[in-house]
Amino acid sequence: MSTENELLELSAINSIRILSADAIQHANSGHPGMPMGAAAMAYTLWQKFLRHNPADPAWFDRDRFVLSAGHGSMLIYSLLHLTGYDLSLDDIKSFRQWGSKTPGHPERGHTPGVEVATGPLGQGFSNAVGMAMAEAWLAAKYNKPCHEVVNHHTYAICGDGCLMEGITQEAASLAGHLKLGKLIVLYDDNKITLAGGTNLTFTENVGMRFDAYGWQTIHVADGNDTAAIAAAIEAAKADTTRPSMILVRTHIGFGSPKKHDNFSSHGSPLGEDELVATKKALGWPTTDKFFIPADALAHFREALPKGAAAETAWAASLEAYKAAYPAEGADFEMIANGGLPEGWDAELPKWKPSDKPIATRVAGGEALNALARRIPNILGGSADLNPSTNTALKGMGDFQPLPQPETPAQGAVGGPWGYIGRNLAFGVREHAMGAAVNGMAAHGGIIPFSATFFVFSDYMKPAVRLGALMGLKVVYVFTHDSIGVGEDGPTHEPIEHLAALRSIPKLNVIRPGDATETSAAWAFAVQHNGPTALILSRQNMPHLDLSKAVNPDVSKGAYILSDCEGTPDVLLIGTGSEVALTVKAQEKLATFGVNARVVNMPSMNLFEAQDAAYRESVLPSAIRARVTVEAASTFGWDRWAGFEGTKIGIDHYGASAPGDVIMTNFGFTVGNVAAAALRLVGKNAEADAVSGSTETAFTGPTLHHA
Repeated sequence: MSTENELLELSAINSIRILSADAIQHANSGHPGMPMGAAAMAYTLWQKFLRHNPADPAWFDRDRFVLSAGHGSMLIYSLLHLTGYDLSLDDIKSFRQWGSKTPGHPERGHTPGVEVATGPLGQGFSNAVGMAMAEAWLAAKYNKPCHEVVNHHTYAICGDGCLMEGITQEAASLAGHLKLGKLIVLYDDNKITLAGGTNLTFTENVGMRFDAYGWQTIHVADGNDTAAIAAAIEAAKADTTRPSMILVRTHIGFGSPKKHDNFSSHGSPLGEDELVATKKALGWPTTDKFFIPADALAHFREALPKGAAAETAWAASLEAYKAAYPAEGADFEMIANGGLPEGWDAELPKWKPSDKPIATRVAGGEALNALARRIPNILGGSADLNPSTNTALKGMGDFQPLPQPETPAQGAVGGPWGYIGRNLAFGVREHAMGAAVNGMAAHGGIIPFSATFFVFSDYMKPAVRLGALMGLKVVYVFTHDSIGVGEDGPTHEPIEHLAALRSIPKLNVIRPGDATETSAAWAFAVQHNGPTALILSRQNMPHLDLSKAVNPDVSKGAYILSDCEGTPDVLLIGTGSEVALTVKAQEKLATFGVNARVVNMPSMNLFEAQDAAYRESVLPSAIRARVTVEAASTFGWDRWAGFEGTKIGIDHYGASAPGDVIMTNFGFTVGNVAAAALRLVGKNAEADAVSGSTETAFTGPTLHHA
């Protein structure tokens, strides 16, 4: 005979199942199978372990929960409503509808209590790895004996699809290496995908795979055995040296007479008749939609006083910490609230036009290090490319588990720092890197950055897109920005990548024109409450002369770099390494009596965000003779070149040769730019005279190493 507590528990679990199925049927759209099958597992985690306060979803020391299998969104919406978050029953009833707080897949910032946007499978799993990294660093940095201000776990629920995706394998391997003991993932092992059983595609031994990654693996044979699930979570929490994977054998569509263990319940509503049959099978009233037993709801709502008490206790411990360690306490509160310290930009480097030309990747490294010396919570790293991307934080240690006896040479630098080190070694894992830094930003308290070659932005674009969707404060550094890469050839020379990133809403893409502008771009990125992509050069670039510039502000997106006397006959618009080329073309045009204005446009996105008056002051609409110059695809430049303008770019793949040779052969020369402008103003003979000039803008040698 079941006890009263067991009956209450069953009622609560079935409340999740039926509320989810009702909402999906009401919307006539959604994925009921996963919420129904994983309900007992999710109930156990949320009701018995998850440390959270529904009244304050942003409480800093809360446990983080990620539903990586985001298609099962009604699972988390049911839990949020039942435990008392600001998500009403009317919100549940408007699942997947216009203006609803319950969209088809979870969205950060849209629904209270949703930590990250999930749905593209594997992203949430990898975000959770980043969250666990953030918690580990903050705990190592700020906790003191008898004073712990950071001490929480990161939990995730994933499914078969998550584990099939390559990003999850990258992230799991990294997490195992880092020994992230406060990361606990529950695997909804229902052996069903949208198109059929996993026997069609996914027959590997998942437990053995995660054993090999260095995870603790725990098997639960019955996904409805809450005692076994609770014991597994306890065991996972007890192992602080390894992340834990709990493999829970569940049954998709549990409770449905016809769709139990059937792939038809994965991505389609049960249907009215089957929903009624399911309610009968689970002993549920069939007459009332969205019925929640009063005792089950009261049971779930225990999360409110429990969460309030936990947050109050933490607030008291924070006050005690601040009293004992006032400097560290002030520092912690600042970063937890997303602030910057006084004088954060005091060391930012600047250069003069007479200085030796340098690549913007080199300038970016100097600016990053200057900021990191002043801003204590800048963390990041590259996909095994620090020597090439120039993103190593000098003297700031490696984020690594301790001890490292097997690598004494590395341990001399990285070992003593442990998790407090600020250099993150992601390995050759661009996709997981992008998702992990997203997770760190979503966690809070960290300003994370990632770095790789620009051409490999393809490998992490899904994560960049989600970072933009969520509005996360992340800096994505992409170096080796064009055909100027040189000898590495077309496989490593980005062509279409600028257009691709610029097309992502809410992502600010900045391609600085010189070293000082790179420094300013970094300053913008750490202040901006959203994602920024910095596109930096491999080749050396001259320093721009700003003596004639009008309001040279990167945050404006574009500005007049060098104007002419009187009204311009033609506008020359450039970005990155091609800005210096347009300046030289302006000088050439002056010898033919042509007035040219040079416009530096480091960011189309930011320029488009300015008001019409500012845009008109930079690019007067009456001047239709325009030449745009960028060593990348011309896609997207119509917006600024206009119908009568000329776009100098590269709409084909590059070549393997020294960078300046490639630039010359593909038309990025003073003569070619000047000739294009001369033809636009009707000076065809003069254009023919200069078009053969092969002078490029480079005043320093192209760098010939990686």
